[in-house]
Amino acid sequence: MKPYLQLFDFSKKINYKTEILAGLTVAMTMIPESLSFAILAGFPPLTGLYAAFIMGLVTAVLGGRPGLVSGGAGATVITLIALMKIQGIEYVFAAVALAGLIQILVGLFKLGKFVRLVPQPVMFGFVNGLAVIIFMSQLEQFKTLVNGKLAWLSGTPLYIMLGLVLLTVAIVIILPKITKAVPASLVAIIVVFLVVLCFGIDTKLVKNISSVSGGFPPFHIPKVPFSFEMLKVIFPYSLIMAGVGLTEGLLTLNLVDEITETKGNRNRESIAQGIANMLNGFFTGMGGCPMIAQTLVNLSAGARARLSGIIAALTILLIILIGAPVIDRVPMAALVGVMMMVAIGTFEWMSFKVINKMPKQDIIIGILVAVITVWLHNLALAVLIGVIVSALVFAWQSSKRIRANRYIDADGIKHYEIFGPLFFGSVANFNELFTIASDPATVTVDFKHSRVFDMSGIDALNKLTERYRAANKKLLLKHLSDDCRHLLKNADEIIQVNIIEDPTYRVATER
Repeated sequence: MKPYLQLFDFSKKINYKTEILAGLTVAMTMIPESLSFAILAGFPPLTGLYAAFIMGLVTAVLGGRPGLVSGGAGATVITLIALMKIQGIEYVFAAVALAGLIQILVGLFKLGKFVRLVPQPVMFGFVNGLAVIIFMSQLEQFKTLVNGKLAWLSGTPLYIMLGLVLLTVAIVIILPKITKAVPASLVAIIVVFLVVLCFGIDTKLVKNISSVSGGFPPFHIPKVPFSFEMLKVIFPYSLIMAGVGLTEGLLTLNLVDEITETKGNRNRESIAQGIANMLNGFFTGMGGCPMIAQTLVNLSAGARARLSGIIAALTILLIILIGAPVIDRVPMAALVGVMMMVAIGTFEWMSFKVINKMPKQDIIIGILVAVITVWLHNLALAVLIGVIVSALVFAWQSSKRIRANRYIDADGIKHYEIFGPLFFGSVANFNELFTIASDPATVTVDFKHSRVFDMSGIDALNKLTERYRAANKKLLLKHLSDDCRHLLKNADEIIQVNIIEDPTYRVATER
């Protein structure tokens, strides 16, 4: 059987006890986070649990490597907040399904490697903006309806909410210093739940937002008009959700590779993510991607096989089916505290440590992406602008690197040895390198240490040859690729062909 058809590798020994306990622990940490992210985005809480179940099960069975845990992750959910506010939940389901299709295509065409094109400053800005959004969104839980309008809590309800949130935060911070045998966030939620229950404290509960009672995820075709206009609306959100999910997933996969000293399959993971998200779109889940925190919990518990992920997903389904009465009574303050700590943990604090070592343009790009993310809540636009600005900055910096080494040989021929890339950004500087009026009758331009990247570079060479011809001087071009020779006008007259050393790269053309 071919490797890509194998779901499990039965040749490896599995510690069933370790895998089952790890799966149960992962499920307990995933439930509060999935609920919190769903509520944060304005989705029904059940969509978060459905996403955790579907993503967890599908990627555990079909994913690119054992030990990787997927669920309803905040990074992808945040990308859909604006769509939820503008169009509603049905458009969200359609966008999630389309994002899944995009991810499947990325995997099938083996395009996962292009995720590396997202620059690090953009990732810093994206993650930091995401952390700020998560933190600020928790403040909404400190509001209540008064005469049909949202107003800030005050008096006793405010003090109770603050006290419970601080208790949650304190447990999450202190418990790992004592023991890491159990997840601190899970213990915090249980402790706050028992405090509220035993003392009969009146505070906002999950059921005050929406009940999580439900059955097996129902098949549901998104109720949206199947038209080009609808696709225009959801495509940007789907594209950025797919990109964010793949970025998070492949980064997490690399992390697991390092920890386990094994090798995962990027393209298979992309396809598994895509299948899971398509199922989310048609089974009322909010979608998701691999979750770094839960993956680390899984690995630290000793899990190395696919079984732990399957156990985690099935545990979540069991809680949906029979455990809803308990989840409904979980205080919102506990989830708020957990999410605030998630936001603090998500923020790239190391970006402050390296800020003095980063180029100024990278700092500006990171801040720009973070500001757009927080201001507009539109991660699609923020990442797109960040990538475009980064590309333009790179083009500008590269354009200044082109230079020439000039000398005249014993035969009176002037040589220009070009260094640096010739493309649309460097054409102006390239033209300034030549002193046509004072050059001798024969000139050689050597591209051994340079490269022509696009049609703008070819056009610059054409114009240069015309200028030398107009001055009745002979121009020879050396070390150009076959593409360049083919695209240049009158190439046979001006190009000195060196069969041994001429490069074979291709030039980007309009064709």
